[in-house]
Amino acid sequence: MNLTFSPTGTTKTKAIVINALFIALTLVATMFINIKLPIMGNGGLIHLGNVPLFIAALVYGKKTGAVAGAFGMGFFDLISGWALWAPFTFIIVGAMGFIVGLISDKVPGNRVFVNTLAIATALIIKVVGYYFAEVILYGNWIQPFGSIPGNIMQVVLAGIIVVPLAGRLKKRA
Repeated sequence: MNLTFSPTGTTKTKAIVINALFIALTLVATMFINIKLPIMGNGGLIHLGNVPLFIAALVYGKKTGAVAGAFGMGFFDLISGWALWAPFTFIIVGAMGFIVGLISDKVPGNRVFVNTLAIATALIIKVVGYYFAEVILYGNWIQPFGSIPGNIMQVVLAGIIVVPLAGRLKKRA
């Protein structure tokens, strides 16, 4: 057994643990902190899964954000009766996490403004992505408009929670 300290090994282990933690947090927040919407569009959920997703992206970066979103919400779809949505969720929410982390990392300026811009970009990805996913799944160009308010509510609510916290959490990470 090699007891030599390896900073590279420790860094990789830490990244794996953080990714796994945020996958789990995203899954749990999506699964247990939600409101089912039978009225809007094709149903759906308003959930708080975007909160840990955005924290992962803003604090730990684009890769962790992408992994947390893609796998956390993708697993939720697979185990919660939304399996048909899982491939779309994997791509859409993974892209949301990646872009939020990328913008937060690369765009200079006031952190609150930059993080708000990053989340606004995620909102666009979510609305457009799920609109076209519904068009593909339901073969209808009008019906998907009903899901847009719920998608907007999810991301805006998460942004209101996360933006004030992100700077504080990043200092402690």
